[in-house]
Amino acid sequence: MQTADTIKPCYPLFRDDDYKESLGNKKAAFEEGHAADTVWETFMWTTTAEYQDLNFQREALTVDPAKACQPLGAVLCASGFHKTLPYVHGSQGCVAYFRTYFNRHFKEPCSCVSDSMTEDAAVFGGQKNMFDGLANAKALYQPDMIAVSTTCMAEVIGDDLNAFINNSKKEGHIPQDYPVPFAHTPSFVGSHTTGWDNMEEGILRSFTLNSMEDKKVGSNGKVNIVPGFETYLGNYRVIKRMLSEMGVGHTLLSDPSEVFDTPSDGEFRMYSGGTTIDEIKDAPNACTTFLMQPTQLEKTRKFVENTWNHEVPKLNIPMGIDWTDAFLMKVSEITGKAIPESLEKERGRAMDVLADSHAWLHGKKFALYGDPDFVMGLVKILLECGAEPTHILSNNANKRWGKAMQKLLDDSPFGVNGKVYVGNDLWHLRSLCFTDKPDFLIGNSYGKYIQRDTRYKGEAFEVPLIRLGFPLFDRHHLHRQTTMGYEGMIQVVTTLTNAVLEQLDKETIGMGTTDYNFDLIR
Repeated sequence: MQTADTIKPCYPLFRDDDYKESLGNKKAAFEEGHAADTVWETFMWTTTAEYQDLNFQREALTVDPAKACQPLGAVLCASGFHKTLPYVHGSQGCVAYFRTYFNRHFKEPCSCVSDSMTEDAAVFGGQKNMFDGLANAKALYQPDMIAVSTTCMAEVIGDDLNAFINNSKKEGHIPQDYPVPFAHTPSFVGSHTTGWDNMEEGILRSFTLNSMEDKKVGSNGKVNIVPGFETYLGNYRVIKRMLSEMGVGHTLLSDPSEVFDTPSDGEFRMYSGGTTIDEIKDAPNACTTFLMQPTQLEKTRKFVENTWNHEVPKLNIPMGIDWTDAFLMKVSEITGKAIPESLEKERGRAMDVLADSHAWLHGKKFALYGDPDFVMGLVKILLECGAEPTHILSNNANKRWGKAMQKLLDDSPFGVNGKVYVGNDLWHLRSLCFTDKPDFLIGNSYGKYIQRDTRYKGEAFEVPLIRLGFPLFDRHHLHRQTTMGYEGMIQVVTTLTNAVLEQLDKETIGMGTTDYNFDLIR
């Protein structure tokens, strides 16, 4: 029993006899479950190649998706603009989900509102909700702009955001000149990366489409950076730092690195940092626009090329040494700015990390999953380390990405055993981890359930999880890390190597049995 003298957290508390008895009684009375040996038999069957064949025949069912829905990405994108309030036209429950997703990842508040569509709005349309919602949001929170996206309820009934926003202005709910960029973000197609792209294009379009007559490419001498759906705050900072060290003026077109990392000093900052409206309006005058995650930014790329007349460089995500080299050299080529000695030294440190650690990573087999560009960057780093990516899965990728990933594998001797899975989910990956066991699994917090299941079969079958990606709910402060640039290379290799060494210590800790390899120096 829980007593005032010996208060226990839930984990040991639920192992006390009285709690085990209580839970056992509930199970017997209400679950109507199968016998334990039947459950075990079924579990073991799900670990077989026979089950895997059936699992991969699924067509109309997703189990444990490795992606989220479009409005989540739209909210992140909007949060990166100065004094901008993300506004979701749809149900309150959806917005609660988006906010708590970011709350749990960043350990920070997420400011976002909804116009709380309910059953009547689903029948008659949500225009009345938007009239009240825009007026109240502006009056209460005083943003410089409100960025509107949609949930699936609004999309299914066909609500017209452009018409609703214009009608809100005509009827005086908000001023005529008040900026309300928008994007349709239906949850039932695409993913969170699609939603980010749609919202980005909507904001850029709103401020520049009809004001291009006085714009001239290269006139401000800067470069634009479009980060895409990026939740490692260190990546925003490292890109800005590298460009600053080169003396290159730059504008990040969405930068939430301040609003999701505010100091705890007694002051609540609802809006902190971010790209200003003036910077958006000036963006067409830049020399060019770099897309950090080009696979997920198709709509933004088309707008930048066709409306701003920018020649968008065809680069990969700047992860790993080769692709960071390519990014910096292209920046240098376009701007005429030399790569400084400070970045050359940083590259040398990344090479030193690679030299120190490659012996531990060489030949290790990794399964990994996540967003397409991020997964491609991780595979590039693994190949540079001599590690072997085996199962490479992206639930929200397309066939073009699959072909590019296969070419990346084919170009390296360490990629010969790699297999690419486009559009598959984590239940597929679970089967693969049983039938073709990797040494490690790389992914977000949801991968812990694959580790648990493999461990349940037996310690020899356990696939340890290395947490890289989004979301990271069950570990703290990882969102501040860096994965891009030479700094990111150093941090990712550090994470991978120490995971390998931690597992080695675990396997060699047996007193008098395996501890002849329980070494102090690795």
